[in-house]
Amino acid sequence: MSDYGHPLAFGAFLTPGNAEPARVVGLAMLAEQVGFDLVTFQDHPYQPAFLDTWTLMSFVAARTDTVRLAANVTNLPLRPPAVLARSVASLDLLSGGRVELGLGAGAFWEAIEAMGGRRLTPGQGVRALAEAIEVIRQVWDVEARGGVRVDGEFHRVLGAKRGPAPAHDVGIWLGAYKPRMLALTGRRADGWLPSLSYLQPGDLGRGNTIIDDAAQEAGRSPGDVRRLLNITGRFAPVGRGPLDGPAEQWAEELADLALSDGISTFILGSDDPEDLRRFAAEVAPAVRELVAGERAAGTAPTPQTPVPAPPPADRRPPVGAGAFAVVPTPDDGVRRSAIRVWDESTRPTGPAPDPARTYTAHDQASAQHLIDVHDGLRAELTRLYDLVEQVGAGLVDAGTARSHINTMTIRQNKWTLGTYCESYCRVVTTHHTLEDRGVFPHLRRGDDRLAPVLDRLEQEHHAIHDVLERVDRALVAFVSVSDGMAELRAAVDLLSDTLLSHLAYEERELVEPIARLGLN
Repeated sequence: MSDYGHPLAFGAFLTPGNAEPARVVGLAMLAEQVGFDLVTFQDHPYQPAFLDTWTLMSFVAARTDTVRLAANVTNLPLRPPAVLARSVASLDLLSGGRVELGLGAGAFWEAIEAMGGRRLTPGQGVRALAEAIEVIRQVWDVEARGGVRVDGEFHRVLGAKRGPAPAHDVGIWLGAYKPRMLALTGRRADGWLPSLSYLQPGDLGRGNTIIDDAAQEAGRSPGDVRRLLNITGRFAPVGRGPLDGPAEQWAEELADLALSDGISTFILGSDDPEDLRRFAAEVAPAVRELVAGERAAGTAPTPQTPVPAPPPADRRPPVGAGAFAVVPTPDDGVRRSAIRVWDESTRPTGPAPDPARTYTAHDQASAQHLIDVHDGLRAELTRLYDLVEQVGAGLVDAGTARSHINTMTIRQNKWTLGTYCESYCRVVTTHHTLEDRGVFPHLRRGDDRLAPVLDRLEQEHHAIHDVLERVDRALVAFVSVSDGMAELRAAVDLLSDTLLSHLAYEERELVEPIARLGLN
């Protein structure tokens, strides 16, 4: 058993295709919105169908706020290490410390040669990579005296000035499979980043042994090397094989990889928005729970070096036990549109809470999550307004804007099932289907006095869907209607009125019943 005790993290591995440049950017933004810790991109500079990975990462860094970014992995033969070191440090400074460095020795040598790179044998590639790591670390080490000096077989940097230093200790992760690369990972790297599809049964264990032995021989601890893994799979109702089945199967398999093979970062290779959502909402929380339970049951290893834990999905301070303390978001009463989709005065109200009742911390956290989910939708509404302004300014065309909007939770959410149901049910359980554990049906069964409120909320979900369709139609018409911008802004204003009003109403009526009735 090789659990190194590192905090778990979850990432996305996206294809940087240039046929629809906005799509990959939108997927990266979606990954941040649904809670991924990391977004990575292939780096194949010789591939004309791809965007340049480092240019793409810079653009994505400017469009995101919290998610970390990395090439998966950087094609070193076409990126001189001294220049690469400064590129990484610069983007890390600009992004507030959100860049990591995946490195590979090289592959597809004919394509590399065609681009002006040098073909290397496997042994030469490992030696060149070791020299490159030394160059990169020296460039970043601004406290050392003198210039960068690496007089190597493949890389010669003789006196270059050091700096800039990155904003944080950038991890160097190696895509390694063979013994020499694995040993280099143990001696010099901060992470091991293979792809599961390239591994045979037992390769993870054998690789860990080589890395651990090399680390100890170099005077390091095996825990100094984080273990990451690129994975692919398919979500299906019934399991048909490894990572081919329901979310609970995925969670159990990934938890086993964490506990038995030390994998602490799982990076999903998929360009499907729904796969990204399901992985973040259903799989990642369940893996965290399973691993935390096993670690708590035994003696959990302690990381030998500090590894930043991913930010929790709920950044609000936890609510403790006692009187009900979850505060719904109030409706500010601001209306931008003259159209009224529904009459707010006819909204029913649910039963008044029992003032003598107390609630556990878990009860209150369940209720708080509804507000947190809604806060994500409110943030997306702000992004949508920004996107419309970019369309109006000519910075983004209508087709690109539609592509962005279609990756947003606000658009993909099945409103007829309920905002909260879609998100929360996926987070809290991996043992039952969404239909079996739907929040609305459960609340109906738990307190029939809520039926009028739930009926009204479901009606409003349908209305919100129609309003979203109106925004889409306005985007389509934008290029052919003389005053298309006015129509588009009016459609988004109407969406703002309906969505914010609905979210406030849903919170007002449901946070206490959710805490009181639970989900079981």
